[in-house]
Amino acid sequence: MPEDVQDSFGFKLDRAQIGRRPVGARPFGEGLPAAILKLTADDDGATYRAAYVVAFAGVVYLLHVFQKKSKSGIKTPKVDKARVLQRYQWARQDYAQNKDRYLDIARHRMSSGPEREAP
Repeated sequence: MPEDVQDSFGFKLDRAQIGRRPVGARPFGEGLPAAILKLTADDDGATYRAAYVVAFAGVVYLLHVFQKKSKSGIKTPKVDKARVLQRYQWARQDYAQNKDRYLDIARHRMSSGPEREAP
């Protein structure tokens, strides 16, 4: 994945982690749960997507990042959608098991200093 795409997704996910909605973030759609959001980035004629979820207090789960290679329009390939859904289910389980710890980390992070600025 190109470095510019990594930087773009990294900055936007950082914004999500501090409770801000990244520019361009929108529901993934395509039959996936509404809690799953996506970011897109283009580089040299290729399109990349990052699927993530912020529906759990204090946590951002990055579910999948991939280059969109669909030959049949704008739909996401089934294998990528299945991967996103499976990882979302794992994220839900992980959060249920670790919620208190994650909330403690988030409280500490919010009280420990200023927000990061864009690179």
